[in-house]
Amino acid sequence: MNLRNDGKKRNKLFIAGALVLAITGVAGCSDSEVGDVSLGLFTTKDIKIDALVDPIVTGVTCHISSIEADLDFSDPSDSAIACRQTGPITAEMLASIDKSPSGDVIFRKSKSVFFKNMKLRRIYDEESKTLMYLSYSTKETSGSYKHSLSTVPLWETEAFN
Repeated sequence: MNLRNDGKKRNKLFIAGALVLAITGVAGCSDSEVGDVSLGLFTTKDIKIDALVDPIVTGVTCHISSIEADLDFSDPSDSAIACRQTGPITAEMLASIDKSPSGDVIFRKSKSVFFKNMKLRRIYDEESKTLMYLSYSTKETSGSYKHSLSTVPLWETEAFN
């Protein structure tokens, strides 16, 4: 009886482990991924690069890089972002965005099975007529919330008034 219980426990642990690996593998998949750089032969960590066209201000594309650790429960929180004007930006687009100080979350990516996310938020700086894009982690790491900022000035666009 003891051997049968041990076998059942091992089967349950195997199934639970397979489910965790499947969930973490699916969480790392992204339709927006445009780059994947291996960090070496003896590591399971890669730098993934996502491209995101702003859903409202479609003349802006942001590239976000972050590290994904395929066999870990949580990815590192570091990220980098660069946003550029890649098309027209109109006054109508600008009129449609959230102009509150906290702006809009326009992208979200899971970085852990424990509810850590990387988010991209668009914030409008009215005074300088600049769109700010903030990439940040939702969990504190080593006493800090990791974040990165990129800006897109509206100078010489149709939206600049």
